[in-house]
Amino acid sequence: MADAEFDVLVLGAGSGGYACALRAAQLGLSVGLVEKGNLGGTCLHVGCIPTKALLHAAEVADSARDAARFGVTASLEGIDMVGVNAYKDKVVERLFKGLTGLIASRGITVIPGTGTLSGPREVTVDGTAYTGRSVVLASGSYSRSLPGLEVDGDKVITSEHALRLDRVPASVIVLGGGVIGCEFASVWRSFGSEVTIVEALPRLVAAEDEASSKALERAFRKRRIDFRTATSYKSVKVTDTGVAVTVEGATDGESVIEAEVLLVAVGRGPVTDGLGYVEQGIEMDRGFVLTDERCRTNVEGVYAVGDIVPGLQLAHRGFQQGIFVAEDIAGLDPRPIDETGIPRVTYSHPEIASVGLDEAAAREVHGDAVTTLTYDLGGNGKSQILQTQGFVKLVGLVDGPVLGVHMVGDRVGELIGEAQLIYNWEAHADDVAPLVHAHPTQNEALGEAHLALAGKPLHAHS
Repeated sequence: MADAEFDVLVLGAGSGGYACALRAAQLGLSVGLVEKGNLGGTCLHVGCIPTKALLHAAEVADSARDAARFGVTASLEGIDMVGVNAYKDKVVERLFKGLTGLIASRGITVIPGTGTLSGPREVTVDGTAYTGRSVVLASGSYSRSLPGLEVDGDKVITSEHALRLDRVPASVIVLGGGVIGCEFASVWRSFGSEVTIVEALPRLVAAEDEASSKALERAFRKRRIDFRTATSYKSVKVTDTGVAVTVEGATDGESVIEAEVLLVAVGRGPVTDGLGYVEQGIEMDRGFVLTDERCRTNVEGVYAVGDIVPGLQLAHRGFQQGIFVAEDIAGLDPRPIDETGIPRVTYSHPEIASVGLDEAAAREVHGDAVTTLTYDLGGNGKSQILQTQGFVKLVGLVDGPVLGVHMVGDRVGELIGEAQLIYNWEAHADDVAPLVHAHPTQNEALGEAHLALAGKPLHAHS
């Protein structure tokens, strides 16, 4: 007999798990929340929050270095990583305490320890069995490596190790030119490191619209961040002074790159191995848990959310899935999440933000019915005040809704809220054009872009 029973039993307290627990408790359901580490999971402790704190410190360093451009007399004396880490850790600790208090106030039972799925609706934690009328799998993800590439946490590191570095490395090789790789490359370059990115795909941040990738590559060249695309990793040798990485490029053949540190940023894998999922008959694919559009697995009463479900590995995706599942269990019949409508942000310098279809994907579906409009931030007053370059690119249907919004420039991540509303509400350019955008803000760039797409450009060339 089980020692405790709940309406909802959640395995994992990351973004998806704790959001599910909070919403379920709000709806009057009894909730058990199993977590082997700290509440908040990867995002709060070794992902989104600490990484973005580092990126803000990098922005401050760039501001000090470039202060003369704004008529301010200042200089960058150096980077105190003890101080940077203290600032980062203080942000994490404050949010952690807030989350812990919030979960306690909702009457959620936190079950510390490693849980395994030991029955169709049963999770065992350190020998004690707990049951749930519904079970939600939210066990999160880990930093991947490559076959034969041994991470030692010293000279060959993952993003988790990078967040704990007590020094600024003189030189870094970043293996992987996706979101994580480009963000850390941006941080280290701002801190003064020599950075080389090695990416096997033809362009950086290849999941983004091609125009966004090209804009980031131009900005990185200007910042003297070296990158080699269409280049495959072959091997690494740890030396007395760092690492020697052998790569093979499509145009320059085999070569060796040396640096103090190698960051392995080749994506994240699902944490599912050894947790009893396979044994309980959960349908899997390469370690991921397969679900339908309502986050239901093939086993009745068992749901899955977050990074273990194929798709975008983003904290806010898991968060929204958790809320959805709680409401589904409570019988509220929520509308399934449109994965294409989930906003995406790369917090590099400059930032990339997007939602919806990119141009290539839109043309695959709609062909010649697709139209695009690019509004250059050179015409946006606030962007010129900030001294940032970039654009807002709209992908839409002729006489139809906006299918995608793609932005490049410092702080454009803050514009993605309106952009995702435009996409998710299937707005036409004519719907957005009359809306009033405050001046001077970068937000005006979205308004100007839709004015232009609607055929009445103002601060843009027709």
